[in-house]
Amino acid sequence: MNERASLRRRILVTLGVIVLFRLGQSLPTPHVTARAPEADHPLRWILDLLTGGGLATLPVFAFGVLPCLAAPRILRGLIVLIPRLAALRAEGEAGARVLKRYQRRLVVLLGLLGAVGVVVFGGQDVVDGAVTVACLTAGTALVLRLTEVITDRGFGDGVRILLLAQVLAVLPAEFLRLYAKAGWAAIAVTTVVTLSITVLTIVIAQGQRRVPVQYAKRMIGRRAFGGTPAYVPLRFPQANSPAVVAAVLLSVLVPYLGLADPGWIAGYFVLVCLFAFMRAAAAQDMAKVAGELVRAGGFVPGIRPGNWTAEYLDHVNRRILAFGALCSGVVALIPAAGLALLDAGPAPLVSGVTLQVVLVFLVSVSLDTTRQIESLRGQRRYEPFLR
Repeated sequence: MNERASLRRRILVTLGVIVLFRLGQSLPTPHVTARAPEADHPLRWILDLLTGGGLATLPVFAFGVLPCLAAPRILRGLIVLIPRLAALRAEGEAGARVLKRYQRRLVVLLGLLGAVGVVVFGGQDVVDGAVTVACLTAGTALVLRLTEVITDRGFGDGVRILLLAQVLAVLPAEFLRLYAKAGWAAIAVTTVVTLSITVLTIVIAQGQRRVPVQYAKRMIGRRAFGGTPAYVPLRFPQANSPAVVAAVLLSVLVPYLGLADPGWIAGYFVLVCLFAFMRAAAAQDMAKVAGELVRAGGFVPGIRPGNWTAEYLDHVNRRILAFGALCSGVVALIPAAGLALLDAGPAPLVSGVTLQVVLVFLVSVSLDTTRQIESLRGQRRYEPFLR
């Protein structure tokens, strides 16, 4: 009964936060007259994707989860450039708490800068501009808090859950436009694209390369502990950001390069593969994994501990990353190529990214939620034995 109540409470918290988030994206900001962006501009769909259509109507939550998405990436860049931040990251848990505090402040700062940009672009006077800046900045801070509530008390990662909610909010209009353009052919293509992306996403998310590891035996008293075989799971960290970055870059360059459909599709595929490989390679440190194995008394059979193990793991991991990047390029290519065949309008690339992001998020959020539910059930099941 307690397990069911806990799961029900987490579900209700998640749904309640989503409702509040969507209400905030419908609540108008005082003294603001929204200017709808150009309907045919490709970047409009990327902005709608990242803000839930907020920049078209400028509600209190006008920026959606965009500052929450951008802040961690900016902070990672600052850690490389600023030695003090790099030292904080090396301090372990205490440094991580400080960096988390800096990240939260950076989110609010990005909201403040975006609000100032809205005021300057809108040409408001000082009083109305101050109200607009205060409302939009406070809205960004509140969105940050909503994401933390989902992460701590609900299901899944709060930023991903709210991003999925705002993407689903703008998707129906895109499908209606596609149906009005291509009719029933749009439904057939969308069905094939949906099934293909779903299957490939599940395969990539669940697939892993298990590198065998052996731990040395330890004698404690008269009993031997350890020596049991284990493995290091290596997998490709799938993400939508390479497709989004590639789409933004091509959306800016295509009008100047004058590429036809085959040209921009090929360029899109290459860029997604490249960005996916670079992102995954930057996110994984095999030297750190090898060091942790040494501290735990583990080793890969047939490989000497230390630098030799790190080189071996890096060699295996790079092949996994290359294959995963190729699969990411295929996943990104399927919706873009399908919509291009339908001649779906001025932005088949961005429409394809929208569809891909929605499907990948649906699958990944479903998988994460399932894992979290199973983890909670296991914790409840063994809790009486841990007392």
